[in-house]
Amino acid sequence: MNQHTPTQGNLSKMRSILGDIVEYQLPVSDQHIALNALLGEQINLTFTGNIHCVNCGRKTSKSFNQGYCYPCFSTLAQCDMCIMKPETCHYDQGTCREPEWALGHCMQPHIVYLANTSGLKVGITRKSQLPTRWIDQGAIQALPIIEAASRFHVGLIENELKNQVSDRTSWQKMLKGDTTAMDLHARRDDLLTDTQSTLDGIGERFGEQSWEPLSKQSIDILYPIIEHPKKCKSLNFDKTPNVSGRLMGIKGQYLLFDTGVINIRKFGGYEVTVEC
Repeated sequence: MNQHTPTQGNLSKMRSILGDIVEYQLPVSDQHIALNALLGEQINLTFTGNIHCVNCGRKTSKSFNQGYCYPCFSTLAQCDMCIMKPETCHYDQGTCREPEWALGHCMQPHIVYLANTSGLKVGITRKSQLPTRWIDQGAIQALPIIEAASRFHVGLIENELKNQVSDRTSWQKMLKGDTTAMDLHARRDDLLTDTQSTLDGIGERFGEQSWEPLSKQSIDILYPIIEHPKKCKSLNFDKTPNVSGRLMGIKGQYLLFDTGVINIRKFGGYEVTVEC
């Protein structure tokens, strides 16, 4: 893209590639703006007032679940509550909103992992989504610890592990860069030891193939950042249609400006004009 030509289109979550430093692209409809090259530059994002559903494309006055219109939000399996709480999966009851979608997304190998975001957290994701999931959360370290047969099974396991380890990230602390490195392998060993009897019970209930421990190496993740923000002023298109500033960094799904920070994923489907 010509950096001097304004680009207009609908936002999608940033795309990332793991390397020595994470490489980011900002999708604006069918164009992709390479962001790393813009570090230190002035960028202006102006919301036009139009929002289009990230699934069906229809114009909507309000966005639900990071970019869906209400009809899609209320009918798509990917927007159902069981995505947030996979241990409540109801596929086997025959009440899944989209059984075919579930076969390709939920009934696939999933990973339970430990990540160092604003501190130690436990999380789950589809195996095919690594390492993207870790990058989206702003993790500086990550370690897969368990592989399970489906999203339902990792949901049961995570539900147990989060009694010992948080499943939350403090986005402000994550963006400020206050997180220090830790020994994830030692944390994994302690966590699995403390929960072994419960994990064994899940295996007995659903079969030995329902889950297995992993022996993997942790990875370190570095983000393109000139300077971490000292204060995390959250920028919001709904309150301030024009978001602009000098791009000081990118981490997780956040753009870090000298004027504040904005979570791009939150505004999926928003039509913006980008000037840089």
